[in-house]
Amino acid sequence: MKKAISTQAAPGAIGPYSQGIALQNMIYTSGQLPIDPKSGDMPKTIEEQTKQSLENVKAILEEAGSTLKNVVKTTVFLSDMNNFAKMNEVYSQYFDQAYPARSAVEVARLPKDALVEIEVIAYK
Repeated sequence: MKKAISTQAAPGAIGPYSQGIALQNMIYTSGQLPIDPKSGDMPKTIEEQTKQSLENVKAILEEAGSTLKNVVKTTVFLSDMNNFAKMNEVYSQYFDQAYPARSAVEVARLPKDALVEIEVIAYK
């Protein structure tokens, strides 16, 4: 049976979806925008936004009883592929080898005009 994951330590859903779903021993997060859950603000730079998106992912995983060490797949959405290297610098600080499998794609636009959005699949 699937279970919705919800935490105040990450921004609330802005539509009809859950922050994450746990199914058996797997966790699927929704894409996390770089919104500070306390202030509702979004940082300006790609580095700060990447960090905040990953902190939001981390909070959801922890609420579900998991950690970033258990992430097996990430998807990174970028509004500009020219930000890839700077995003990657911050991203690499959050994961150890063996790194998760990853897709990184440029999209035309992200909600709230964010520069990055990140979703993950992890296990408990």
